[in-house]
Amino acid sequence: MRYRVLGKTGIEVSTHCLGTMMFGAIGNPDHEDGARIIHAALDAGINFVDTADMYSAGESEEIVGKALKGRRDDVVLATKVHFPLGEGRNRSGNSRRWIVKAVEDSLRRLDTDWIDLYQVHRPDHTTDIEETLSVLGDLVRAGKVRAFGCSTFPAEDLVEAHHVAERRGLMRLRTEQPPYSILARGVERAVLPTAQRLGMGVLTWSPLASGFLSGAYREGRPVDLATGRAKLTPHRFDPAVPGNPAKFAAVEQLASLAEELGRTLPELAVAFPLAHPAVTSVITGPRTMDQLTSLLKGADLLLDDAVLDRIDEIVAPGTDLYRADGVWQPPSLTDRARRRRPAGERAAAD
Repeated sequence: MRYRVLGKTGIEVSTHCLGTMMFGAIGNPDHEDGARIIHAALDAGINFVDTADMYSAGESEEIVGKALKGRRDDVVLATKVHFPLGEGRNRSGNSRRWIVKAVEDSLRRLDTDWIDLYQVHRPDHTTDIEETLSVLGDLVRAGKVRAFGCSTFPAEDLVEAHHVAERRGLMRLRTEQPPYSILARGVERAVLPTAQRLGMGVLTWSPLASGFLSGAYREGRPVDLATGRAKLTPHRFDPAVPGNPAKFAAVEQLASLAEELGRTLPELAVAFPLAHPAVTSVITGPRTMDQLTSLLKGADLLLDDAVLDRIDEIVAPGTDLYRADGVWQPPSLTDRARRRRPAGERAAAD
């Protein structure tokens, strides 16, 4: 396992980060099996574990906390805050009120005194970024958090956050966690270059594009839209939906390339993000021990320029053939009123 420094934090992390989204009710509910998977990852040289308070409503954090007993000092532990937990108002977002409570709940579930990397899971434009940076800095000074960052922020929000931190004398976001895969290369346009220029560490998620690069979905084969990811978002996997045939065609070409290399398609997919100079670590989220073992087999895969050129021919740099689930969309796109003038003002003349 190789290690890289996480941005400007001085913290060394493994280039594979163990993601634990699939630990708990939404994936593998067996706590003991989850602990065995975590221990196997640590024994293989992984020292970076990523979770979130919303994964299985906190159950993932509980599993991680149990598994790290006796090994906590050797692990760089990351978790996140933002999504709703429980009923009622003010139980989500990036406000001081919610973050102060959420971090205490995460510390309790993780059974630890500190979090190495605390990440704002999504942007929250109802909260001033100064408010968020201020409370995160307070958590660092209180010793509850070592460093903090964000996840799935657009480039303009990264720039604004750093500008506000500099202007107000606040601590800066140190990391960004974007979705990045061979089929979802849009972050190459602005997010990755911006993070690199700002000296941020980058840990990427969804290298298998929600299963498209796992080999489970192939051109010409029937797709079961009643199970797995396909059941949750059938429009992303149904070959009859416009745009999807291009994904299946790209997968076939990538599968052929992996076969030429004597590797599996998932191994090729996980190796790809690590070739980008902005990327520190790639998050892999196994549900079973077999999946972890399979992913670790590809840790030694080094993609040379010839292979990367072939990938560029299949999916052009900066192109999104697949959009990852749960990616934040700015109100400028989701709110029609922000994209449309009042009806009476749209014509060029009266």
